[in-house]
Amino acid sequence: MVREANIKQVASEKQLQEAQGKIDMLQAEVTALKTLVITSTPSSPNRDLHPQLQSPSKNVLRKGHARNKSAGCAVLTPPVPPTQPSSSEAKEMDTRLYSEFVTWKESPTLDRTCPFLLRIYQEDIEPCLNFAKRELSDQVLTSVESNTLSVEPVVQPTLPVVKASAVERGGPSGCRVEVLTKCALSGLTRSCRHRIKLGDSGNYYFISPSCRHRITAVCNFFTYIRYIKQGLVRQDTELIFWEIMRLRREMSVAKLGFYVNES
Repeated sequence: MVREANIKQVASEKQLQEAQGKIDMLQAEVTALKTLVITSTPSSPNRDLHPQLQSPSKNVLRKGHARNKSAGCAVLTPPVPPTQPSSSEAKEMDTRLYSEFVTWKESPTLDRTCPFLLRIYQEDIEPCLNFAKRELSDQVLTSVESNTLSVEPVVQPTLPVVKASAVERGGPSGCRVEVLTKCALSGLTRSCRHRIKLGDSGNYYFISPSCRHRITAVCNFFTYIRYIKQGLVRQDTELIFWEIMRLRREMSVAKLGFYVNES
C-alpha cells in the first residue's frame, strides 16, 4: 500500500508540475499581448502590429496599406530608422496646434474636415503624396485612407506587366525583368525595388525608393492615428502630441526627397 501511495504521489506531483507549466505559459502569452497593445508606437514600433516592418518573406499578401508583401509600414525591407533628436535639439509646443489636437483627441476621428486633420492634410499629407502622376497620386491617397494599399518588394521572377502607355502598370500581360524601370508615380526611370497595389484592382505599380519612402511616411502617420482612435495608445496626451509632430516631420523630410538608401 505504501508503494501504491508513493506512485500516486509521484504521478500527482508530475501532473501538478505540468499544470503549473501551462499556467506559466499562458501568463507569458497574456503579458506579451498586453505589451503589443501598450508599447507599440511609430517611434518604437512593434513588428507584430506593423506588418510592414517585417521581412518581405513574412509579409507577402497581408491586407492594408502597411502590407509588406511588403507591412511588413516594412513595407518593405529594413525599416527606416526614426529620426533621433540630437542632444542639442530643443522644441517648443505650438499652442494652437496643441489645442486642435486636444479637441480632436477627445473624440478621435479620421474625418479629414476636422481642423486638426485638415491642417495636416494641407501641410503634410497632400504635399507628400503630390507626385508627377496626379491621377495615380489621388488613387494612392484614397487607398491609404481606406487602409487598402499594399507595398511589397519586387522579387524574381517579377509579375507580368502591361506595356500600355508609359509601362507603369503591372498586369496580366508582358513581362518585366529589368531592375531599372519607370516609376509609376514620378515617371522617371529608376531602380524600382518595390511595387504597390491599390485595393483589389489586380494592377501593380513599380515605385522608386524615394516614392516608397514618401508613401511609407504617410502610412505610418495613419497607422498611429488609427491606434489612437482604437484606444490602443496609452500615453500622456503631450507625449502623443509630440509623436504626431515627429511623424509630421517624417512626412516633411520625405516630401523634400530625403530617404535612407537601403541598397
